[in-house]
Amino acid sequence: MTADNRVTISRPEDILGFIPHALGLWPKESLVAITLRGQTLGATLRVDLPPGRSGRVLAAYSRRIGEYLEADHDADGVLLAFFSDDGWDDGGVVPLRQHLLEALESVLAHRGLALRDAWFIGSDYWRSAFCTDPECCPLPGRPVDQILDSRLNAEMVFRGSSVRESPGLSGPGDQPALDPEFMRAEGAVLEELLRRWRSRKSFEEMLDVWTKVLDSSRPEEFDAGAAAFLRASLRVPAWRDAVVVLAAAGKDVACGGTEAFGFFDDGDDEGDALAIPPGLCSTAPAAGTAPAGGTAPAAGRPTEATDVSVLRYGDVLLGLYPVNPDWNRLTSLDQVLAILSRYGGGEARAATLTIRGWIQWCRGSGSFAHELLSQADAEQRGYRLAELLAEVVRRGTVCGWAKSKSSAWRKFGGETA
Repeated sequence: MTADNRVTISRPEDILGFIPHALGLWPKESLVAITLRGQTLGATLRVDLPPGRSGRVLAAYSRRIGEYLEADHDADGVLLAFFSDDGWDDGGVVPLRQHLLEALESVLAHRGLALRDAWFIGSDYWRSAFCTDPECCPLPGRPVDQILDSRLNAEMVFRGSSVRESPGLSGPGDQPALDPEFMRAEGAVLEELLRRWRSRKSFEEMLDVWTKVLDSSRPEEFDAGAAAFLRASLRVPAWRDAVVVLAAAGKDVACGGTEAFGFFDDGDDEGDALAIPPGLCSTAPAAGTAPAGGTAPAAGRPTEATDVSVLRYGDVLLGLYPVNPDWNRLTSLDQVLAILSRYGGGEARAATLTIRGWIQWCRGSGSFAHELLSQADAEQRGYRLAELLAEVVRRGTVCGWAKSKSSAWRKFGGETA
């Protein structure tokens, strides 16, 4: 039996109360668009408001939003919410928002998407974009407390959902430890891995270790040997990328992509097996997971008909392959990386923050992605993967998985009516 996770929305306050829970934060200077499939809410998109006010800027911005929303092929309508503190002092009517709304409505209509409703929301007030009745929508607007006190907001809080004022993902307990002895041990492991990083045998042993970690129940922390090995493996760029691909698409794709790139040097396969720390050898599978060698494939693994030798890591990193990623493993990877980031700073911490930023981008949360990637850059200036991903986020590019109803990450199970 599957629990009924649906929630019912009957008033604008419920819709506006649902948005921060869907995003994980209260949006600021943002446009939030929600697709509709009949009376059911579909995908939620958040993007920064455009920086310019010219007709050319607003037209280009609106076309881009239309392209994103068109990816939900089942959608027949759209709801828009403009979150901004600009203009409330003079009655809450801002030409920029009104002109942008008109540009968006035209683009949506051209793409066969009806604009069902729209709202302007500030820190203190909110109002309908279309209502002109002063009794229903007095100037400057209704108090935001009506959203915070809505029935749906209370229901989401009861379910355990929380909303942050900002994308802050780290707190005092997430700061890296300052342990020179641990960092020396991590460095020693890295030296050993760098001697064998092109060995097919060592590469597959490393992936097997990460597979066991991702498919196991998560510890509060790893012992020092296990943490040093996992962090050191992320300091080998090719292995780091392979761990990401493993989590999203499975071991076959991780190995196939490296094979196609000419990654392996068979002459390096003659050495002994990797020295796996005991804490990683004894990792037990999480309840409900298939045992090693089982027949149940992960969601992202290719079928027998897939030629994994032609796959490229870039397809996975952009969310173009597989059709449906393994969201359970990606969630597990995010949790493991959060733990590993606390063991020390430097390159390994930059790697954990960067991959977590990528996972947030895949989930459709550009704000969270931006913060994590900024932390990675602060941890190690010039960290290349963080720079590349930050540019993708800055351009407003949407992950391929986030564009489709079937493959997009869902914070909440079920549907919202």
